[in-house]
Amino acid sequence: MCGIIGIVGKEAVTERLVDGLRRMEYRGYDSAGVCTIDGGALVRRRAEGKLANLVRELAAHDAPGTVGIAHTRWATHGAPTANNAHPHATGEVALVHNGIIENFRPLREELQARGRVFESQTDSEVVAHLISEQVEQGASPQDAVAAVLPRLRGAFALAIAFRSHPELLIGARLGSPLVVGYGEGETFLGSDALALAPLTQKITYLEEGDWVVIERTGATIYDKDNKEVSREVTTSGASAAAVEKGNYRHFMQKEIFDQPTVVAQTLQSYVRQVDRTVALPDMDVDLSAINRITIVACGTSFYAGMVAKYWFEQFARLPVDIDVASEFRYRDPVLEPGGLALFISQSGETADTLAALRHCKEHGQTIAVVVNVPTSSMAREADLLLPTHAGPEIGVASTKAFTCQLAVLAALAAHMAVKRGKMDRAEEASVVDHLIEAPAMLNAALGYDDEIASMAHLIAPARDVLYLGRGQDYPLALEGALKLKEISYIHAEGYASGEMKHGPIALIDEAVPVIVIAPSGPLFEKTVSNMQEVQARGGKVVLISDSEGIAEAGEGCLAVIEMPKVHPLIAPLVYAVPVQLLAYHVAVVKGTDVDQPRNLAKSVTVE
Repeated sequence: MCGIIGIVGKEAVTERLVDGLRRMEYRGYDSAGVCTIDGGALVRRRAEGKLANLVRELAAHDAPGTVGIAHTRWATHGAPTANNAHPHATGEVALVHNGIIENFRPLREELQARGRVFESQTDSEVVAHLISEQVEQGASPQDAVAAVLPRLRGAFALAIAFRSHPELLIGARLGSPLVVGYGEGETFLGSDALALAPLTQKITYLEEGDWVVIERTGATIYDKDNKEVSREVTTSGASAAAVEKGNYRHFMQKEIFDQPTVVAQTLQSYVRQVDRTVALPDMDVDLSAINRITIVACGTSFYAGMVAKYWFEQFARLPVDIDVASEFRYRDPVLEPGGLALFISQSGETADTLAALRHCKEHGQTIAVVVNVPTSSMAREADLLLPTHAGPEIGVASTKAFTCQLAVLAALAAHMAVKRGKMDRAEEASVVDHLIEAPAMLNAALGYDDEIASMAHLIAPARDVLYLGRGQDYPLALEGALKLKEISYIHAEGYASGEMKHGPIALIDEAVPVIVIAPSGPLFEKTVSNMQEVQARGGKVVLISDSEGIAEAGEGCLAVIEMPKVHPLIAPLVYAVPVQLLAYHVAVVKGTDVDQPRNLAKSVTVE
């Protein structure tokens, strides 16, 4: 959520600031703004809504200058209005902020008591006033920031500009990511490497509590104790081309079709095809000694964890607890010695999940992280880093990150089974064979795109949609419902098939489509029995199954979606495709903003 970019440059920066914001649109936002320093003045332009509105504002009222900051805001405190948009400014200071200042109310009251006047409803503006007070009293920018940061409670990434010091910017991070980029006679700040990709590949990731002074000649970094420190300069590898849609209509569509390639790339890191074994990255973790797994995640990543629970218990015979990250710490979970705490996140910066990780670390758990950003906060704090290789995911609704997470989790479950002596050599080879089949089966599933598109109009008019699945297909029912909610704004719920008659069946009538996920196999007959209970009450069923399942149970359905016949191990990866495509095509029929659905952010960096 929110995007930050700052440039201390040698030429006009406004166009590049806006381009940086454009590269972070995928994070989700509802207003945007820039502030430059020109002729000893802070020049600020802001607009509610999409970035195009800010571009129009800048076309009408330029923001000249070679130093500037910019921001896309996802509203937390205060409505998404131009007044609440960042940057926030006083006569001396302008800043942009990602995160949340939890103690902003007492700070605001304190400032108002001293006569400070606020123009917004946000928590962020208090930081601008606190720093401005220090500068107005004669403090240097560095001393002002050093004095204010310890007073802030919460999470933040900040980029700060100073009217009377046009040669520098100051950045700071606590709980929200921020990177420094190094150019030729220019230096940059950004929320992530992708925002800076066209500007530089040389970057430094600030560590927790760091703050930095950037000037044209470089950066000086300080830790939370205000001691000057050195941080590694790395090559980001982020590609400007990574945010191009190519010939696809939407990023989400492109990312759905990327899945055969990125799942193959991911599996290359976890299976050895030559000897048909599962291999994990080098690590100092004895997985054979693990006696319990605690999985923590949010949203789509949580559903990947739900699938993994089946695998860990089936293959490795390990007991598994699973929690949504936002609830995990508040039930004071029992974390016994010898446990593995497994965190799943696309960004590696999700605030709830990161807080849960640190809670588990404090309680002596071994920390494993499945993450798409190997330089993220979670990745850097893990004992066992398990990267996916999905590449940047721009669509807010996660697709390829989900299937790559599943690929990694399946490999991890098999590896732990081998280490614990619960899987013999032949069984391991069979698992590897099936995992290697997954990219081709994903590609085959994508071959049904036209058929799914042609029946989307049957679902689009619905106000409510139910998804049913049993076993590993139950998490997919939840994921399918989430996808439909996220991008089409249709109310949808996922249920375990057998739970329908324990209450939800009361919702069934001819106006409620029911999506049934039921590959042929051991659980098929029971799922079909539940499906027939729906049909007996007038429910309109869309059956997602293979040719064998459709031949047996497709008669009388509103529509059928045929999938290739696959082994149960990889069925969750393959059956993710039709639920993604169905949600996508329904959203297209309804005309919603597929890539940037309302009210949503890609990376949720506040609790």
